[in-house]
This record gives sequence, structure tokens and C-alpha cells, in this order.
Amino acid sequence: MEPEKRILMVCLGNICRSPLAEGIMRAKVLERGLNWEIASAGTGNWHIGQAPDRRGIAAAKALGYDISKQRAQQLTFEMRAYYDHIFVMDHNNLRDVQSLLYDEESKNKISLFLADQQSVTDPYFDNALFEPVCKQIEERCEELIEILSAQV
Repeated sequence: MEPEKRILMVCLGNICRSPLAEGIMRAKVLERGLNWEIASAGTGNWHIGQAPDRRGIAAAKALGYDISKQRAQQLTFEMRAYYDHIFVMDHNNLRDVQSLLYDEESKNKISLFLADQQSVTDPYFDNALFEPVCKQIEERCEELIEILSAQV
């Protein structure tokens, strides 16, 4: 069966923020019985094929999510047509995604993950940030499900 919505989460390397968003969103969508496809990608190619950062896996596990089987992939031009919504974790990645994927048809698909033009802090260089970032992503996934469920 064709998914009702296709959602892509994007960060820099696809090992910290976007895999957290993918795993949490996927779990919440499954809980609700929604037929949505959730994936993630990075704008860079450094980590292709790698599992998420071990600290992100641990933070997600502490909240009841298993992201350990995900593997990093790089954002491609073809993803523009495939995904209905592309949520980007920060302003730098937003510029990168827009430069790769931007056209009139796709401009409304691409937005920051958080509301109010805020960026999700990159926890890569600070172990203490993984837990709060994971909780922030979890809260926003709940909000996005409500928002997207209301859209036709």
C-alpha cells in the first residue's frame, strides 16, 4: 500500500539529529497506525552506511526508541520529488538543502524541523546535549504529527 505521507528528516551527517527524528517519528506514527513513510539523510557524505552515533542510540533507548538499525545516507536530488515533507535541523542545512533541491514545486516541502525558525542544536561535540536534544525532537514529532494529520 502506498504511504499517505512521505517525510524526510535532514541534518549534516545523518548520525545525530536526523536519525533521532526518523526513529522517534517512525515509532510515534506506528503507535497511531498511520501509513506514513519516515526516513532521514545527511547533506554530507562522511558517514554513509554508518549507524547513528552511539550517544544518540543511548539517548533514544532511554526514552524507549531503537534507532540502532538505521544507516546514514546522503541527501540526493531524487529525494526532492519522492518526499512530501523535508524537515531540516538547522539553518546551514536548510541552505544546503534548498540549494540542492530548490525549485518552485519543492519550495513548500522544505522547512526547518522546529517551529519559529529555530535550529535543533547539534549534540555531536557535547555528550550532555544528546538527552535534551532527543527530548526536544520527541516533543516536536508529537506536534508535527498533529499538524500533518490535519492536512489533507
